[in-house]
Amino acid sequence: MGNRGFTLIEIMVVITILAILAALVAPKFVGKTDDARIVAAKVQIKNIEGALAFYKLDNAAYPSTEQGLEALVNQPTIGQIPKRWRKGGYLSKIPMDPWSHPYAYFSPGSNGDYDLISYGQDGEPGGEGENADIESWNLE
Repeated sequence: MGNRGFTLIEIMVVITILAILAALVAPKFVGKTDDARIVAAKVQIKNIEGALAFYKLDNAAYPSTEQGLEALVNQPTIGQIPKRWRKGGYLSKIPMDPWSHPYAYFSPGSNGDYDLISYGQDGEPGGEGENADIESWNLE
């Protein structure tokens, strides 16, 4: 039997075909990462809002700005101490937004009982596109 294996030309043809396929497919995925992060931030905000609703049901008020979202994980020791805080908390941990920034939380908020915001990729208020704020009162 002869030597079995691929010749250099066969390998180069396969690499060329893979490069052409990558060139056709890659542009379809570019930009989708930002869209996915925006959707993930909206989902996380909805989950945090659910925990805030349970907190309010148990304690008749939302955590203050000073207590922050940490009040959903650990019983607050500052401000108005909740008397019926749920053992084990309302979330196992406070997630970072998809860009690894903390969510901004203000209670009372300018747009309701509380404002919950991801400041987007740049982590700064305002911005457009991937830097745009994702706000609890303005979810689509």
